[in-house]
Order: sequence, then C-alpha cells, then structure tokens
Amino acid sequence: MADFVWFSDDQWARIEPLLPNDTRGMPRVDDRRVLSGIVQALKSGGRWGDCPEHVYGPKKTLYNRFRRWAERGVWERIFAQLAGVDGVPEGLFIDSSCIKVHRTAGGAKGGPAHGIGITKGGRNTKLHAVCDEKGRPHVLLLTPGNAHDAKVAIQTINAVPPSRYLVADKGYDSNALRSWLIEHGTTPVIPARSNRKVHIEHDRQIYRQHNVVERMFCRFKDWRRVATRFDRNIKTFMATIAIAAFVTWWL
Repeated sequence: MADFVWFSDDQWARIEPLLPNDTRGMPRVDDRRVLSGIVQALKSGGRWGDCPEHVYGPKKTLYNRFRRWAERGVWERIFAQLAGVDGVPEGLFIDSSCIKVHRTAGGAKGGPAHGIGITKGGRNTKLHAVCDEKGRPHVLLLTPGNAHDAKVAIQTINAVPPSRYLVADKGYDSNALRSWLIEHGTTPVIPARSNRKVHIEHDRQIYRQHNVVERMFCRFKDWRRVATRFDRNIKTFMATIAIAAFVTWWL
C-alpha cells in the first residue's frame, strides 16, 4: 500500500463519526476503502479509472460517492466540522489564488455562476481562503477569476467569529474593509497602497507572518485536481478543495 493513498487508523477515527448515516436501502460498502480511492484520484489528478480496482474497488463506486456527496454538501460539512474544533485563533490571514480552468471544465453553462471568469491569462477560478497562524484553512470560497479580492473579503471573513487581528496584503487596502474589521473588534494588519493620500500604518512585525497563507496555497496545489480545475460544476470543484483541505491539515 506504500504507493497508494490510504487513511491511517488515527485519521479514520476522526473522520468516520462525521460521515452520513442516513443511508437508505443497501448499506454502504467499506467507506474507508472508497474514500481512500477518492483521495487517490483527486491528489494524483488521474482519471477515476486509473485508480486500481483491486485496491479501491470499482471506479463507478468512487465517482458516484464523490459526486453524490458533493451535491449534498457532505464534503464541505466535514471540512467545516473539523476546522471548527480548535475554535477561533488569535490571528487570521486572508488571500486568494487563481486556478487555471482546463478545457474540460470550460463548457459549463452560466460561467460566472460556476466560478469561471475570463482574465488576461484565459479562463480562471479564484480560490479565496482564510487561514490561521499554522497555515490551516478555516474558510474557503470560490469566485470567477476576475473577481476583486476586496469585494468578497467581508463575505469570506464573516464566516468565522472575529479574531484579534487579520493580516492581508495591499490588495485588501479598503476603507470599507478596515472599518468593518474595527467595528467587529479586529485589528487590520494591511499595508497601505502607495497612492493613498493619507498613509495608514500597520504592524510590520505581525505582517512578516503573511507568507503563511502563500505556503498554504502551495500545499493546496500539490493536489493535481486543485492546481488545475477539471470539474465543470462548482459544487464538484468545491468538494475537491474541501477534501484537500481536511485531509492535508485537519486529519
């Protein structure tokens, strides 16, 4: 099993209680085996049929489980439950990263509704994330690649209780965002843009930790199906990101 993904005993002990137990009809077959196969496919970026059947079972079972639970929001709920275990950290970090949309995902109807936008680099989706000092994601949001970071910042940050401070780069230098953070008891640690008429100071010592969010995105993109978007449906792609998040950081 050294060459294949397989949930360890400790990992499975954490995730098993969070799985749906409202199955109708025939009971599900070997959850641990099927979920390990799903992670194998998403991490390697191969086709579902590339997962060895003698290890993970039929490819149809893997794909159907992944897709059905994506539609029901099961993967996102597992991520939210695991990410909320440690409470609200003292400091949070926000940033975004563009993800190239593969041609196989380009045919989705209503592009912006599925988080696909046209940029100078072609079709892209933007992943917005809020993480803690350890680089563990707490909030994940998808938008079209041409969405401005500051315009969705409040929506993203508001998904977690207020922290003592929030770190962001110059792209988030907005009076509205700064005021909103202060009203909620959070100190903004955001460098001012060079064209500001009135310069605003920030805590440079805390800001030095900002690269933690960049390292988080690098680890996300170790997963081939996160680094390149192959899924047309935004729910399916969001499920891929949620699985990558809880497997990498929260298990």
